Order: sequence, then C-alpha cells, then structure tokens
Amino acid sequence: MAANLENRLIEFASLALTVCDCLKYTEIGKHLRSQLIRSATSVALNFGEARSAESPKDLHHKLSIILKELRESFINLKLIKMNGLCKNASILDKTLDENNQLIAIFVKSIQTVRRKMK
Repeated sequence: MAANLENRLIEFASLALTVCDCLKYTEIGKHLRSQLIRSATSVALNFGEARSAESPKDLHHKLSIILKELRESFINLKLIKMNGLCKNASILDKTLDENNQLIAIFVKSIQTVRRKMK
C-alpha cells in the first residue's frame, strides 16, 4: 500500500512538472511555476520521511505537512486554470483531479492516525 501511494505521489509530481512546462511565460506564470515545482515535488519527498516516522505523533506531523503541500499545490493549479496560464487544459485537469484525490487520501490517513493515537 505505501509503495503504491509513493508511486502515485511521484506520478503526481511528474504531472505537476508537466503542467509547469506548459505554462505561459509571463511574470505570473513564472511565479506560479516556481511555487508549484516546490509544493508538488515535496509531497513525494516528504512521504519518504513519513514512511520512516519514529512515532505515531511524528507520522501525524509528517502526514500533515504532505497535506499542506497538496492543498498549496491544488490552489496553485486552480489559479493557473482560472487565469488561463496552461496551454494544455487536459493535463491541467488530470493533475487537478489527482491532486484532489490525494488530498482525500491524506485527510483520511491523518484521521486514522489521530484515532489510533487516542
């Protein structure tokens, strides 16, 4: 399960990088590209850290960081879409959908960890 989720996070990061390559070269596009690269790639990297969590509290903290980065990526992608900055709407929509699904997974994962901590 963890390996499958890790692969999904890596694929999400790759999708986001593809979106970044499709962005128009404007000041706004450059700024959002830079932000998206950081937030979208950090989710896979932080998941590696979460897999090595030292305690349930540490796991909760690391999963929370991943969720924050996913939410940041989602808002960034929505800004890109709303401002028509991506030249490939289908890849943008696919990335938004995957981002939304990953947010749901991590919300549930955090709830499970909280429940087990009690």
